Amino acid sequence: MNSMKLLYLSCHSILEYDELRIFEELGIDYFSLGSYVDPRSPVDPIRPALKHVPDDWAYHNTPDRDSIPKEFFDKFDVIVIMHKPEWIENNWENMKHKRVIWRTIGQSTPSIEQRLWKYRLAGLEVARYSLREANIPQNIGCDKLIRFYKDENEFKAWSGSTDEVITFAQDMMHRGEFCNYNAFTQIVQGFNAHVYGPKNEASGDLNGGFMTYDQMQQKMRDARVYIYTGTQPASYVLNFIESWMTGVPVIALGKTHAGSLSSTLGINADIYEVQDFIINATNGFISDNIDEIREWVKFLLDNKQAAKRIGETGRQAAIKLFGKEVVKLEWKKFLNI
Repeated sequence: MNSMKLLYLSCHSILEYDELRIFEELGIDYFSLGSYVDPRSPVDPIRPALKHVPDDWAYHNTPDRDSIPKEFFDKFDVIVIMHKPEWIENNWENMKHKRVIWRTIGQSTPSIEQRLWKYRLAGLEVARYSLREANIPQNIGCDKLIRFYKDENEFKAWSGSTDEVITFAQDMMHRGEFCNYNAFTQIVQGFNAHVYGPKNEASGDLNGGFMTYDQMQQKMRDARVYIYTGTQPASYVLNFIESWMTGVPVIALGKTHAGSLSSTLGINADIYEVQDFIINATNGFISDNIDEIREWVKFLLDNKQAAKRIGETGRQAAIKLFGKEVVKLEWKKFLNI
């Protein structure tokens, strides 16, 4: 029996890596138009290579994602399109005879949803990454909730061996309004704190620099506290899952900070989902009160046993929601494998 042939259109290399790993493990013969056109040698090396051998015909005939010919789509059984509505709009006539899935990543707005209504009525399927996307005005519904995931066998073994307070973000200062940079600087003032990730040079002494995949995992194991500031308008993002699953105690900003741009972006609804996950002083902390957060940071620095207990409870909650095997099963069901 031939394996399913899946075409994947990606706009985010880290998410692409995660989802292609699952497709690979499910035995799906995929081809990705993104960083992993050749999975063995990704264009963006921020994540490791994969083992899958690319389709030779597709590799040598790789089209522009905005203009894919029908004969290219004809090679595949299923098309998964990550976020970009224009890839659906520009290619619909050439792919509408196939099963087409729109994969959300936390960047949708009412205007994007509205643009996709007619394709939804014509058979477009929707795989949502968050339950709270249902609160986006004009939303086109959901066929399957499939959360982002992390491998619990990779993100583990927290030690809290340092007194460091950390977060991960790209270009956090220049994206400050969307990443709550000012709140982060107020929270960590006076602590041994850093923001890790690319393009953070403008953060001065707070800049921890870029890290490889392995270095990132080790940094989360060593850190005593993780500050999650959100990335608007997303309901949650990958660094929340990574830190929570590692077992480092997480302190998250609440919806007032993390959802403060909703009206600016045209999302006059509460889509921040982290508030649904964290139970204060049990599996993490969440608040919009900067002074309160600073007190929690001090508490976790001074009480390693409490930090370990809270971090481990958070890890177990993360595995239930975002564990690799949990999410792999959801993809398997949705793709009818």
